[in-house]
Amino acid sequence: MANNTFETALMDPEEREMVEYILRLIPEEDKQGLTEADVLFVLDTMDDFLEEKGLLEYDESTDEATYLDGEVDETEELQYVIDEAKKLHMALTSVQIQLIMDGEKAYGVEQGYYEED
Repeated sequence: MANNTFETALMDPEEREMVEYILRLIPEEDKQGLTEADVLFVLDTMDDFLEEKGLLEYDESTDEATYLDGEVDETEELQYVIDEAKKLHMALTSVQIQLIMDGEKAYGVEQGYYEED
């Protein structure tokens, strides 16, 4: 599972904790070929989706993100991430993407960022 890409080397401690948390939740049979960079891709693409929907704003001067209130169509978000992965010819399966998204939500609930449904 080790991945020494430049992007994963630059993860801040909270980001690393989230990625490790998500990877621990994914069943072994679905981890085959999955890397930290894949998890980061899904997380970044989820943010891209939110930004396109007007639910996320970036402050370029501080590099800080602000998440705005609003409803997210999780099916549409999943399809968006799948389509972006396909554009890049990534080997991620729709199941792996869904599991990463589920893990991000579980992490957010545990950290108090989201309320449980």
